[in-house]
Amino acid sequence: MPISRTDLADFGYFLAIAKHRNFRRAGLELGVSASALSHSLKGLEGRLGVRLLNRTNRSVTLTAAGEELLAGIGSPFEAIGAAVEGLNRYRAEPTGRIRLNVLEHASSLILGPVMPVFVERYPAIEVEVTVANHLVDVTAQGADAGIRYGGTVPEDMIAQALSGDIRWVVVGAPGYLARFGVPGHPHALADHCCLRIRLGDDSIYRWEFEKDGEELAIDVPGSITLDDTQFALDLVAGGAGLAYLPEPCVAALVARDAMRVVLADWAPMGRGFHVYYPGRRQVPTGLRLLIDLIREMRPLGL
Repeated sequence: MPISRTDLADFGYFLAIAKHRNFRRAGLELGVSASALSHSLKGLEGRLGVRLLNRTNRSVTLTAAGEELLAGIGSPFEAIGAAVEGLNRYRAEPTGRIRLNVLEHASSLILGPVMPVFVERYPAIEVEVTVANHLVDVTAQGADAGIRYGGTVPEDMIAQALSGDIRWVVVGAPGYLARFGVPGHPHALADHCCLRIRLGDDSIYRWEFEKDGEELAIDVPGSITLDDTQFALDLVAGGAGLAYLPEPCVAALVARDAMRVVLADWAPMGRGFHVYYPGRRQVPTGLRLLIDLIREMRPLGL
């Protein structure tokens, strides 16, 4: 059966739907509406004479025919994409688009200082950033790469370090410390108001401390639980309690005495930021250039 240009376009749409198992997310990746994808798929199924997907209000799954089509055309389409991406080395100015899914801290501490230089140096490369504290499957989310702390990078991904290790500290406003006192030991946090941290897996983080080989993980008390650093900084500044944060997030505030570090001799070092991406396909030119620039500028050292 001859393949038309419409078939080729619809095959591309089918591959995006098959990857995401979700019409909305596939549409976001391709820049088209979910209804347009649905119309395209119906047309493709009609021309092929087989059903490719089973769709309900809650799920999208491949039929046996859909699985066979995916296995047959997935690799050739990836090869075409890699070949087109490879043409960037012949262009005077690199082009393309990269999608990133990054931790909140990485957005401010890594991308914040680097992106202004990147867009000036590579104006034809589009960058789409999703900030999320949940650990996600970047492939399923339609992203080219993610940025997370080293200890949380999925083992089946290629990972590169983007920063050195990072010190984590407890901070409080001078007014709060004057009113409630300065804790001299991590166990003394039991008598303080602490801003509890909800992790990406919805668990509550136990504040970690280390000194002279002794390690502690404290389930701190507190009436406020959050997962946003700027909100935590606002609350600390207002005297709502103590917060546990990466030192680079509070360095400027500590420097001007808006906040003070406590339990400094117990502050541990944590794994630095890593970029991670699937290893089975060619790294997009834009992503490679961004990684190179981050490692060149070293916003947090390396």
